[in-house]
Order: sequence, then structure tokens, then C-alpha cells
Amino acid sequence: MTNEIVPSDIPTPRMLSWARNSAIYRLERRMMTEKQLFDAITRKAKEKFEDIGAAQLKALADFAVKFAYDNKALDDRAYAEISTRSQLRGGKSKRAIARKLAAKGVAGDKVEAALEEADDLYAAAIFARKRAFGPFRRVELDEKRKAKELSAFARNGFSFDIGRKVFDMSLEDAEEVILACRL
Repeated sequence: MTNEIVPSDIPTPRMLSWARNSAIYRLERRMMTEKQLFDAITRKAKEKFEDIGAAQLKALADFAVKFAYDNKALDDRAYAEISTRSQLRGGKSKRAIARKLAAKGVAGDKVEAALEEADDLYAAAIFARKRAFGPFRRVELDEKRKAKELSAFARNGFSFDIGRKVFDMSLEDAEEVILACRL
């Protein structure tokens, strides 16, 4: 079998126009990674064009991604940096952020670069404030509560040392960590 291009493998001008407009629509609404845009165009093209072939699907998605890059509407590095800052402010650990970015298709080197400036202590303090743990606790501490709080830090991707440090902080120290690290 040869690798010749069959005319039915080439998307029609109507399909390409749809892919361009669909990419514009999606990227106007929210930032996406290359993988997210590729998957969205592929999924919607299957619904829109009944007898579309696999080669046409790939060509349409590739066209949409290239169009987005050419118009500087797609940038996985910027997506990783913005998402990292946002998630840190939400109390997510570096480990949880890396896992989420990888699931969205961001390359490992871009994830590492985005996480260089991230501070797990700051994120853990935010997490503790949101959950009323450690220095932000409003109830008496007993062994059951202590285990619950420390295991919540671990489940959310914080190291034992970071969880323990925030758990043992005074309210003033925790607020100082949060204020000193504003992103």
C-alpha cells in the first residue's frame, strides 16, 4: 500500500473555513492548550461533517492549530504560566498543578518553567485558610482533627514538611506568608 494522498483525504474549502471560524470562536471564549483545541475541533468536526474521514479530521485540526499559532492566539507556555499563578492563588500544590497541566497536554518543559517561581508554602497557607486548617482553625484540635488536616495536605499534593510547617504556624506567620507572596 502506498502513501498517496487521495482527494477525499483533503478537507474541502468549506471545512477549512469552518475549522478557522471554530478555532476563533473557541479561543475568543477562553485560553486553550494546543491539545485542547486539536481535540475540540476533532470532536466537533465528527458531529458537523457526517462522512468525514480520519485523514480529513486530522488535517482540519492541524489547520485550526496552525491558524491559531499564526495569529498568536495559542501559546502553551503562556497558558501554563497563567494557569499556574491562578491555581497557586487557589491553594493548589505544585504537584497538583503539574498533573493538571500535563492532563491538558502542556509539554513537560513548559510545565517545569511555569512552576519555577511557584511557592508551595504560599499555596499551602492559602489551602489552610480556605479549609480553616492549622492557624486558621476555628475549633479545638484533637487527634482525629489533626490527622484529618495533615492528610488533607498530603492528598492535595503538599509534602509532609510543607503541611506540617503550615499546620504548626501561628495565624500571624501564616498571614505574613500569604501577604509576602502575592502573585
